[in-house]
Amino acid sequence: MKTAATFLTFILTLITLNGLAQYNVNNVQLPVMRDNQRTNIRIPHIDGFVTLKGDLHMHTVFSDGKVWPAIRVQEAWEEGLDVIAITDHLEYLPHKKYLTADHNASYELALAEAKKFNLLLVKGCEITRHMPPGHFNALFIKNANLLDQKKAEKVMDESHRQGGLLIWNHPGWQSQQPDTTKMFNIHRQLIKEGKLHGMEVANEEEWYPIVLQWCLDHQLAVMANSDIHEVTAHFYDFDNHHRFMTLLFAKERSLEGVKEAIKAARTVAWFGHQLAGPEVYLDKLFKASVTIGQPYRADDRKTEYFELTNHSDFRFDFVNKTPKNGAPEQFTLLPNSSIILKVKKGTKSFPCTLTNVHTGMHKNLQVQLR
Repeated sequence: MKTAATFLTFILTLITLNGLAQYNVNNVQLPVMRDNQRTNIRIPHIDGFVTLKGDLHMHTVFSDGKVWPAIRVQEAWEEGLDVIAITDHLEYLPHKKYLTADHNASYELALAEAKKFNLLLVKGCEITRHMPPGHFNALFIKNANLLDQKKAEKVMDESHRQGGLLIWNHPGWQSQQPDTTKMFNIHRQLIKEGKLHGMEVANEEEWYPIVLQWCLDHQLAVMANSDIHEVTAHFYDFDNHHRFMTLLFAKERSLEGVKEAIKAARTVAWFGHQLAGPEVYLDKLFKASVTIGQPYRADDRKTEYFELTNHSDFRFDFVNKTPKNGAPEQFTLLPNSSIILKVKKGTKSFPCTLTNVHTGMHKNLQVQLR
């Protein structure tokens, strides 16, 4: 009995000493760290497709970016994206004195982090040439090293051989087209051969209305991407804006679904407070986002009131095409908000133009408020 009691005392003493050893008055832990929090972007699904939020153009220290590949994944997850592509330059490597890895490195370093955050990661790179032909993203490639060739045509052929999709980046970029935005013969040839699959109508902080029209005329994917080089929070004013992104209407949430959506041109660009793309998808997005309540009262002036509610993170800027109906000539429906409109009693519907929803170079979405 005495031996057992002595052993128990010994064990309790060890536990006590161990507890004391873990407490150090000169090492006080402070609650300054934050948990990873994802900002959920509210965008409806349409037509049985899954609406995926994507940014398919960004850079890391493996070209001229300022962050490690894993940081790009973490930023994208926290900012509500579903799919990204890290597209470091093939020809422009300002940090190569310090980083000697090959052109696949940024993808390989980001892949484990993407799996951790359940983010779809597209393998890609940026082809960086003077105009023409300019800059292109090669997406869904298998080996970026094989695209590192002198002649641009051979690079694009290799991307095509690997099953890649070519996207023309920032066609209206002022550094390459300072006075105009035009398409060259090489771009027309790529379209004719089925080797060009999309164009950026918006990039970083710019947008190019004429490029939207090119995409619509040639049934190419309409895209907006951040082309981010900085830390995203150091570039975008997230209190008032989101990063530029492409909305993809995919048959499934997978890389195969993303690739098929781009090839089928089922995409819309979302940048600043603007939307741009094919009318059919923009109309469906609007109708899935906005509900119109029944008139709920009338006053002595023969006026009725109804509520307009936005269930999405889009903003909609309206111009009333028939202001004699009593509604304001212009009004805005903010994200996840409602407004009350008044109209003359008996008004069944009235047409509006959405000035920030672009269905062509000089066209905006027309809607009927019923």
